[in-house]
Amino acid sequence: MVRVNIKIGVRSEKPTEVEPGIFSYTYDEKINIAGVTIEQGFTNEDGNTINANSIIDTRLSFIMSNTQQLQDFTTQVRRDILRMVHAVNSGHPGGSLGCTEFLVTLYQHLMDRKEGFDMDAIGEDVFFLSNGHISPVFYSVLARSGYFPVSELATFRLLNSRLQGHPTTHEGLPGVRMASGSLGQGLSVALGAAQAKKLNGDSHIVYTLHGDGELQEGQNWEAIMYASAKNVDNLIATVDVNGKQIDGTTDEVLNMGSLKAKFEAFDWDVLEIKEGNNIDAIIAGMTEAKAKTGKGKPVCVLLYTEMGNGVDFMMHTHAWHGKAPNDAQLENGLAQNISTLADY
Repeated sequence: MVRVNIKIGVRSEKPTEVEPGIFSYTYDEKINIAGVTIEQGFTNEDGNTINANSIIDTRLSFIMSNTQQLQDFTTQVRRDILRMVHAVNSGHPGGSLGCTEFLVTLYQHLMDRKEGFDMDAIGEDVFFLSNGHISPVFYSVLARSGYFPVSELATFRLLNSRLQGHPTTHEGLPGVRMASGSLGQGLSVALGAAQAKKLNGDSHIVYTLHGDGELQEGQNWEAIMYASAKNVDNLIATVDVNGKQIDGTTDEVLNMGSLKAKFEAFDWDVLEIKEGNNIDAIIAGMTEAKAKTGKGKPVCVLLYTEMGNGVDFMMHTHAWHGKAPNDAQLENGLAQNISTLADY
């Protein structure tokens, strides 16, 4: 691998590994390719300046290559989700599968993360999972991002395991900074972290993920009101809009109307990612969201996903919100997601 310094959206001092044959670059000016902001005025390893126009094809190759790597990572995480919930005949595969592309892209592409883990998260971006029942995807992404051994995924929901059905800090699992079994609390916690970063002079971003059905919990709206009133502008709250929850569609259970209009009424900046299971769309949308931080308003991203995405018989229904596949269904689901990395 050749190590390169590359900027996508925000300045990063950390090198990024790409396929062989890509130069090591420094940068001065910005260009925009395929909706992603990148630097131009590159310098290769020999110190020779390269005109950005002459390497656009190389840049596009990098983007496509990186997208394929993220897609391969996503496919493997789907396999983990299916195997984890099948092994214990319990868990929440539907929402986990629907948010796989997002969490993979967040941890593998968007967030500025330090090596190792500590609860304070000083000098790095931080993420809070509010809809904790989608723990299978969270655990898989954390493990495969290096927070704990991938082999530990085999202990999901077992007695004395650190990987309980809903994440908690009690087990001391690296990557987990809040207990999120009870819905509706994640934004409140994240706001505290975001304000602490401001007090500490830390310019990094706090990310959250919420279910759309979760927004039926009242505490969310207290936090949503607080965030804008206190100008918490280092926060990006993403809502998984799949239109489904445990008892049916969100419209049937408790129709919330336009989430975009509601957040805007609370004085948030709101973006929509219409293809929430498309990695390129996620990168473009979240890059735009990052560009809106630091301007006096909290940022909301409405991520439109399909519950059960990637496993055909789990899609277009709420039935797999909290149901595990049987042996035949597991085999079917795994056949649709051929191993790309390695099974635990």
